[in-house]
Amino acid sequence: MEKTKTTRTQLKISTLKIKKIIHRPTRSFDEWGNRIYKEFEYELPYNPAHKGNETERLFAKVIDMIPFFILFVFIFHLPAILGIIFSIPCVIISGTFCEWYFGTTLGKKIFKLKILDDNGNQPGFIKSLQRNILVLTNFCPIFTEYTSKTVAMGTQTGTKMNFSMHLNNKICKTYIVKESKLIEIKELLAQENKKAVH
Repeated sequence: MEKTKTTRTQLKISTLKIKKIIHRPTRSFDEWGNRIYKEFEYELPYNPAHKGNETERLFAKVIDMIPFFILFVFIFHLPAILGIIFSIPCVIISGTFCEWYFGTTLGKKIFKLKILDDNGNQPGFIKSLQRNILVLTNFCPIFTEYTSKTVAMGTQTGTKMNFSMHLNNKICKTYIVKESKLIEIKELLAQENKKAVH
């Protein structure tokens, strides 16, 4: 008798969807003169990130560098610029081990951030090494135009510089999330995996 194999597909964070209800105004009004809104339900990709995460991650990286900077500048008496240059590979190496073992680094822990792979787990050693090496790509500046309006100066257009702080995660399919989000992510993955089985 031939055995049938059942394969269970484990869903990933990148495939999660959330339902969002949007109310759009119509041209109709009710008997009290209030505008009638039509309800639309959309399935949107789930985004576990939070607002302000790029700034937090930048500061977290600086915090991770400080111990090495102090070591090279104040103990080995190197110039500050060399202290920064030598700190970078040290942060890459220490970050790899910390993220693989603890799921976070000292700087990220202060901001209550955790690193997850696409399956919702702490990244493996190779994955962590990849994202830490690729972290250098995050510091490529992005220039965007902005418009500001003041009473005194009127409307002014300028250019501002930002750092993306997400390219390494995009390439490695990793996510930096708040610790408070972990339960929500695990529950969403469990629900979707349960639906996939039935």
